Amino acid sequence: MRKGNHLPRLTFAPISPEMSRSTTSQHASIILDEQDEEDSVYSPPGLSTGHTSPTAIRRLHSARASDLDLRSRLPSRLLIDEQSSLLAHQEGSRNYSYTAPNTSMPRFSRRQSAAGSLRQPKNHSRSSSWGVRLAAAVGSNWRGNDGGLSESKASLFTDERVWYDQFTSTDWVHDSIADNFRVRDLRSRKDLRGRIYAWLDGAQGWILVAIIGCITACVAYFVDVTETAIFDVKEGYCTNGWYFNKRKCCFDEESCPSWKTWGDSMHFTGVGKETIDLLAYVILVVLFAAASCILTLSTKTVIPSSFSLSTLDENLGADSQRLNGEADVNGRKSAVSPDQTPLNSQKPSTMIYYPAAGSGVAEVKVILSGFVVHGYLGVQTLVIKTLGLILSVASGLSLGKEGPFVHIATCIGNIACRMFSKYNHNDAKRREVLSASAASGVAVAFGAPIAGVLFSLEEVSYYFPPKTVFRTFFCCIAAALSLKFLNPYGTGKIVIFEVRYVTDWRFFEMIIFVLLGVLGGALGALFIKASRVWAQTFRRIAIIKQWPMLEVVLVATITGLMSFWNRYTKLAVTELLFELASPCGRDDTSGLCPRSSHEILEVLWYLFTAFIIKSFLTTITFGIKVPAGIYVPSMVVGGLLGRLVGHSIQYIVLTHPNVASFVNCPAQGGPESCVTPGVYALVAAGATMCGVTRLSVTLAVILFELTGSLDHVLPFSLSVLVAKWTADALEPLSIYDLLTEMNSYPFLDNKIRPVFTTELGDITPRVRSERIIDISSSPLVPALKLRRKLQYLHDAGEIDGGLPILRHGVLVGLIPAPDLEFALDKLEDESDTLCLMATVPTFHSTEEDEQDFDPTDFTSYIDPAPVALDIHSPMDLVYQCFVKLGLRYICVLRDGQYAGLVHKKSFVKYIRQLEEKKEH
Repeated sequence: MRKGNHLPRLTFAPISPEMSRSTTSQHASIILDEQDEEDSVYSPPGLSTGHTSPTAIRRLHSARASDLDLRSRLPSRLLIDEQSSLLAHQEGSRNYSYTAPNTSMPRFSRRQSAAGSLRQPKNHSRSSSWGVRLAAAVGSNWRGNDGGLSESKASLFTDERVWYDQFTSTDWVHDSIADNFRVRDLRSRKDLRGRIYAWLDGAQGWILVAIIGCITACVAYFVDVTETAIFDVKEGYCTNGWYFNKRKCCFDEESCPSWKTWGDSMHFTGVGKETIDLLAYVILVVLFAAASCILTLSTKTVIPSSFSLSTLDENLGADSQRLNGEADVNGRKSAVSPDQTPLNSQKPSTMIYYPAAGSGVAEVKVILSGFVVHGYLGVQTLVIKTLGLILSVASGLSLGKEGPFVHIATCIGNIACRMFSKYNHNDAKRREVLSASAASGVAVAFGAPIAGVLFSLEEVSYYFPPKTVFRTFFCCIAAALSLKFLNPYGTGKIVIFEVRYVTDWRFFEMIIFVLLGVLGGALGALFIKASRVWAQTFRRIAIIKQWPMLEVVLVATITGLMSFWNRYTKLAVTELLFELASPCGRDDTSGLCPRSSHEILEVLWYLFTAFIIKSFLTTITFGIKVPAGIYVPSMVVGGLLGRLVGHSIQYIVLTHPNVASFVNCPAQGGPESCVTPGVYALVAAGATMCGVTRLSVTLAVILFELTGSLDHVLPFSLSVLVAKWTADALEPLSIYDLLTEMNSYPFLDNKIRPVFTTELGDITPRVRSERIIDISSSPLVPALKLRRKLQYLHDAGEIDGGLPILRHGVLVGLIPAPDLEFALDKLEDESDTLCLMATVPTFHSTEEDEQDFDPTDFTSYIDPAPVALDIHSPMDLVYQCFVKLGLRYICVLRDGQYAGLVHKKSFVKYIRQLEEKKEH
């Protein structure tokens, strides 16, 4: 015996005859319990949601050979590696990895064999398990079954109880409590070493965001320099060096013998120089776009699951996944009868998505809200999206790199979190860092660090505490300083372009700025509607849906053929926006500086042609399978519109100088002496981008940081406000909100508060025995029975659901489905195993139990005090609990008795059904 305090040994009381029935007589098939009542129909919260988290079919982990026939009927378990966040390739698709545990304890690994192995490795040790600590804590003061778990809730959160599977939601409450206990233990040390550890722990966040900012700037520098070098290859090459673009090769000289077009270098009989240039241009556009698409398609991810989302890339034409058991508004199913298991019901097709496609802003927004998508922020996605972005931008397609920079920066932040365990093991803390990372992406994309902070606060972040604001600002400043040092544009500036207006705006122009806000907002709303129509018609054609490469090649070919003939459509989007927003100078060669009313008409026609082409190309390009952003392309379309309006006002001023509004304009000085079309272009560019994305304050600050003009902050802000009002009236959803809704992401918007007329009981399904664990007769439950209940949740798509534990109808705890699965996987043989689901009645002293962990003791995985509300609680209270607390589910009580469970995903589904009813 060891000296000192003796650890009491945990032993079981004699099992009653009711508890000792042979568990081997129970079949392992997924059936309803024999004691289920025929009328106890219970619609699973996850099953009632058309957009639930998908999950692979779980196979049983018993060592019995008799279970082989059951496993042969279920798909093999995917190869899981918790140590890696990448989705490894396997037969052309990728499998899933699991994140690390989300507490400060050492990591464990949960590795599942692919197929064939029946016995699971035991890689996790709980030598100091919760049950042992419970026995030590209560000692001789143990007061019975009812009080044990509730008195030890604090110790529960210091253990590695929760980790996050693919397509589950973050348990914000648990992560917050776990971090609080970590900080408490850290600050409990009062010696010098403890103070140093506490200081280093506080400095980790600052060090991490500084590293993220610097690396993000380096990646942005690489993308900018590489893309600029190869963009002009479509038109020719520089004899001084193939890596020089046209501007560096010619230094803005009108005559440039060093630059050779493909027509000058290649000669074919009967083929003219212009024809050769056109063919070379179109071929290279298609080659660059196809290469980018090949890289994007290499990130193909297949989700074999019972319940699927629609997709996880920017595809407005994705088919909605629906089942026979689609729920009604009240969350009750009608298609799956009590005698029919989910395995027998109809299943949707497998979901396929490409993490490197699109901008990724909508997906980052959903991930920051607490939705777990492994691999979407991994190393492979980072590398492939970076390379694919270079090729897609260099191809000349109507897309931008600013949106993908947000995704790339978030990937960097997610990878960098592995450096420090408090962020690597805690998903809630990790998301604070990801918010700062997304902001740094905007900071390097536009050269606007302040706008980056506002972007994270206004658009992507779900949880943004005050300390995160300051840390995000520090991350953006680190990224901006690093970009300033690298100087990617060769101008010594960090902004993508810089314009300076020397004249102030006049009062009569205020009306025109308001008009531009209306036109820009309407144009943005129409773009969203047109993109949805295009995606739901053309993109749902069978051959286009089956072969994404074909769509990319078609769009690239159309882009090459339509863009070649117009100078403004051939330019890169950032360069074109710079020319549209720039005031006229003495040596201007852009062709946008007419000197007479006759020249203005020619410019208007040229701009109108470019506006129509760019609007059409931007609409058909959005959503193709290449890395692509929509920020700058939407600004370019708006800039063309604003420039059209600006030159129109110039024409009116020149032809009607005696109008009262123009009497204060100088008689001499040229067309720009009174009206500067570049201001109109930038005002309309901001208004159109606002109509597409619904950014407001962020956009006004971006425009200010691009111009540095305090005089024009008011026109920018006014047009953005009017554009947002107009766009909201025509199309309530932004482009990313539309993607979130149509792709069925489980996102609960915390910026919009619905109007409820119901109470919690209206969406609470009835209780079914396969959805609960009843310990009224005994705290020991057969493992096979738990496996069947877990399998039922998985088949219903509730991989992140939970099983309430009841005693005589009273809720005494809840075990989350991932925890239950992990606990069952650790058992050697489930066929003859009884699992402890509550505290035990007797203790005996021995020190052997201190080192031996009993895998059948599941009490360490149980939440003894799950959040519960009365069945008559108002729906506003339910909404606040889900939004403010970040809960996965809420237990429902009626007069103190358990009455059901409402999952977050079913609540999101209910809100969307309310919105659809309101629209109709």
